[in-house]
Amino acid sequence: MNKNKIIVFDTTLRDGEQSPGASMNTAEKVELAMQLEKLGVDVIEAGFAAASPGDFDAIERICGAVSKIRVCSLARAVEKDIKAAGESIKSAKFKRIHTFIATSPIHMEYKLKLSPDEVIKKAINSIKYAKTFCDDVEFSCEDAGRSEISFLKEIVEAAINAGATTINLPDTVGYRLPSEMSYMIGELVKFVGDRAIISSHCHDDLGMSVANTIACIKAGARQIECTINGLGERAGNTALEEVVMAIKTRSDVFAPLYTDINFKEIYHSSRLVATITGIEPQPNKAIIGKNAFAHESGIHQDGVLKHKETYEIMRAEDIGLEKNSIVLGKHSGSHAFKDKLVSLGYNLSEDELANVFEKFKILADAKKEIFDDDLRELMTDELVKIPCAFEIIALSSSECNKGHASAALTLKHNDEILKDSALGNGVVDAIFKTIDRISGIKGNLKDYQVRAVSQGKDAQAKVTVKVLFENSSTIIGHGLDTDTLMATAKAYIGALNSYISMKQ
Repeated sequence: MNKNKIIVFDTTLRDGEQSPGASMNTAEKVELAMQLEKLGVDVIEAGFAAASPGDFDAIERICGAVSKIRVCSLARAVEKDIKAAGESIKSAKFKRIHTFIATSPIHMEYKLKLSPDEVIKKAINSIKYAKTFCDDVEFSCEDAGRSEISFLKEIVEAAINAGATTINLPDTVGYRLPSEMSYMIGELVKFVGDRAIISSHCHDDLGMSVANTIACIKAGARQIECTINGLGERAGNTALEEVVMAIKTRSDVFAPLYTDINFKEIYHSSRLVATITGIEPQPNKAIIGKNAFAHESGIHQDGVLKHKETYEIMRAEDIGLEKNSIVLGKHSGSHAFKDKLVSLGYNLSEDELANVFEKFKILADAKKEIFDDDLRELMTDELVKIPCAFEIIALSSSECNKGHASAALTLKHNDEILKDSALGNGVVDAIFKTIDRISGIKGNLKDYQVRAVSQGKDAQAKVTVKVLFENSSTIIGHGLDTDTLMATAKAYIGALNSYISMKQ
């Protein structure tokens, strides 16, 4: 075991997806998994195989899409969960099963209704069963942060003897302070020695997940579990980008510890997660927030112009961020376009390039200035392909000053052209009602967001909707266009197509 290597375990696709409204379809999960491989994470928790057929399918697909990183499925200490996990990852080149059971007094008494001895027995049985599917088994003591150290040592000893190779000690409810996490991890590191890797998994309920994770590293944890943008249940998880950049930036403190993260892929990974989930990081978010490298104060501006390190402890270029610049337009050729995409981290086949270039030309005709973020959104839209049951051909709308509005749409469905119109309380409502009429599938809008992708008066509108169709869970749809209403229609159609795809 390399004691200086910090193993980065990314759980964006599992714990991150548990963030309210952050559900992803299979195509989106596969695209994100491939980006995480580019980012250089060591382990990807691809999902919870037993949770749903969709999760199982996504894990299987991810196993076929990546080859360099270890693919992991979560499972409760229950035989059917572990079986589902084992079957979902069987085609992975590198595989892991992550099984867990609660170890805190409050969880054992009220949730599990099991004695400590019964909990240990279930842990042993689950690990032994998981070992029949793969050699790499991680065991988590759920709510370790509120567990008794003496009991943690007892169950960890049993877990290692049963075959667990990684022991995760999560602060499941984000309760502990850095000093407390440091003490718990330090005690277990001394107790375990070289018999297993100790892992940390921190939540941000008190805003200390990153500080707690760093404390765990200093105390001897050699695996950190985190998510892109800090996405996750309740207040979120440890933000991957913040921890790895802290290790890099403060090498004076952390050396010789290191990660294998490709730092220049951080910003692209962040934007992909934000685009897919529709959850934008707050502007002042460390590392990847839009203000992270912005300077408003005249004093700060003057200092940065004289010497960047006066007010910048890292370079924007380090995370793959370049200042927006107008480098492409309607007169640009495919060679320049390809070079720009490569500089942004995209490598396309000739057929893919031709398809995207055609869409770029349409965008360039509609927009005077093309920025990097325009291209990133265009690429995300292209790479995360959802089967198009319905496609927009044309949209027209009108609205009077009393709030009444109408919309008329022409859609393509199975080579058939369908047309209809509807009235609504505003144009957006009219568009949604028209799509419902044409498709015969009624949607219930739960959230609607509009943002400008880049800058300028002709900036593209990025619309994100969250919709319930019939008995579905929340479906996310994205629409991108220089016309906000067309982007709105595209977003709703995108959600509808995702729903239809999931049903098939």
